[in-house]
Amino acid sequence: MSIVLITGSAGLIGSEASRFFHERGFDIVGVDNNMRQYFFGEDGSTTWNREQLEGGLSNYRHRDVDIRDTAAIDALFSKFGKDIALVIHTAAQPSHDWAAREPITDFTVNANGTLNLLEASRRFCPDAAFIFTSTNKVYGDTPNELPLIEGETRWEIDETHPYYAFGIDESLRIDQCKHSLFGASKVAGDILVQEYGRYFGLKTAAFRGGCLTGPAHSAAELHGFLGYLVKCVVTGRSYTIFGYKGKQVRDNIHSRDLVSAFWHFFQNPREGEVYNMGGSRHANVSMLEAIEIAQRLSGKTLDYSLSDESRIGDHIWYISDVRKFQAHYPEWQYEYDIERTLQEMVEAMEEREKR
Repeated sequence: MSIVLITGSAGLIGSEASRFFHERGFDIVGVDNNMRQYFFGEDGSTTWNREQLEGGLSNYRHRDVDIRDTAAIDALFSKFGKDIALVIHTAAQPSHDWAAREPITDFTVNANGTLNLLEASRRFCPDAAFIFTSTNKVYGDTPNELPLIEGETRWEIDETHPYYAFGIDESLRIDQCKHSLFGASKVAGDILVQEYGRYFGLKTAAFRGGCLTGPAHSAAELHGFLGYLVKCVVTGRSYTIFGYKGKQVRDNIHSRDLVSAFWHFFQNPREGEVYNMGGSRHANVSMLEAIEIAQRLSGKTLDYSLSDESRIGDHIWYISDVRKFQAHYPEWQYEYDIERTLQEMVEAMEEREKR
């Protein structure tokens, strides 16, 4: 028996990883206590996705465990022990704004929870690979210092800058900037993952994601840019864009492409690695551009408004340079661009609305 243990298994990346590794013959132990509903209300509930996993994957076992509960995590890892070949840690409190409401909850989920999982891995399955879904918010608002130029539909970096061709690489500083409390707690988890690789020799990697997206997202206003946008377009809800005239740019990576990157790392894991991982120049879009595409694909018009107030620590322009990961794993490649991703998301949301 070879097990992949996945935290946040009913969420966007966790559910994609569950299906992906189940297809490849692994037993899946999914850990998810639906805290996303606590964070974001009914929009954030992952119950529907959990039910699909339990009904559709014969070798999926669900555990309703809080990653902050050290004893429960130790018991879980002790039970499965060295049968665990891979830990994929996707569980998180993912919102800037929500973190400021309950800083202790945010930190204990994102930092203490990550520490619990790393220490359990070291004690009970030290040969397993450990993958952490970190975030580009570890860079705080440093990207906003880049020389940006306002265009008709997007902000863009000056074409003479080294980041213009490929995006932001892993050398960007993470200190002396404003992160938001969410960004700070994710920095703590990110550094712990690196340290357990470099200090203890575990095979760990922190994937610093741009916007992670796909049809399995339980998106809410406070988290899930494309998912919530599509939900508003399809259902007729009003939508508010916070700051930067709607021209802020995000690179978006489909959950399947991200999990494919996890698979490649798992085949040949390294110790204490950090990878920027997003849509890169292959798949990026401004909010205004995303609205235009979603309206065209759905045949509906979005009722949206612009707010002058931007979110604390938010990025004006962010595109990930993924060349470090591609250099280490040259066989990995994208399957999804923005158009294909949004088409799939619109169709999935329309289908969900029929139920």
